[in-house]
Amino acid sequence: MLQEGASIIDVGGMSTRPGSRIVSPSEEMDRILPIIEWISTKYIDSIVSVDTVHSVVAEQAVKTGARMVNDISAGRIDDGLIDMVSSLKVPYILTHMQGLPKNMQKHPHYEDVTLEILDFFISRINEMMEKGIVDIIIDPGFGFGKSISHNYQILNNLHVFQMVERPILVGISRKSMITKVLGVEPQFALNGTTVLHMFALQKGAKILRTHDVQQAVECIQLWKKLKGSDKTASPDKHIE
Repeated sequence: MLQEGASIIDVGGMSTRPGSRIVSPSEEMDRILPIIEWISTKYIDSIVSVDTVHSVVAEQAVKTGARMVNDISAGRIDDGLIDMVSSLKVPYILTHMQGLPKNMQKHPHYEDVTLEILDFFISRINEMMEKGIVDIIIDPGFGFGKSISHNYQILNNLHVFQMVERPILVGISRKSMITKVLGVEPQFALNGTTVLHMFALQKGAKILRTHDVQQAVECIQLWKKLKGSDKTASPDKHIE
């Protein structure tokens, strides 16, 4: 992934797909700490992100070499996680999720999905800044308590989230919002993923979380060339 151009390697020890369970911190650490240590030692210039909802896991992962915390729960599963991130002084990925992985896809409902997520980001960012967390990346949480319709509304309105002036991370790679629309299995969803990656970049995404690094990097290169053709250069985009 690094050789193909990844800027960030995200390491997680549990599945967060719909219906999955939250594993214990000890089980999670057994799975990820050796991997984080190995990557951080072998590739010293790499940026490792730890994907966890547990404060103790975040603490040990950062001590082992991780340099940012990716939390799908926004601190709602472990009350101590936000304070831990503050003490660790590392960047934090703030994700919107309705419900928990075990039930998040059981009839998700919003009056206005874009507005509700925007309100969530504004509120949580203010709370985190009060605790001293300033390096915040926002993730609308595609597929985390959203229907396919919700996901496409969010993507179409992604530019709205630029209002909070934080980098936007988009994680749509091979997800059901692509496979169900195209009627394909995930292994055949690369083309659909690339199409939506380009659209997300046009709407303001700064980080793409993907399974297919090379293809995402190529997408970014072409997007930058397209933007450069009208002499409006844009900040570098990143791949996770």
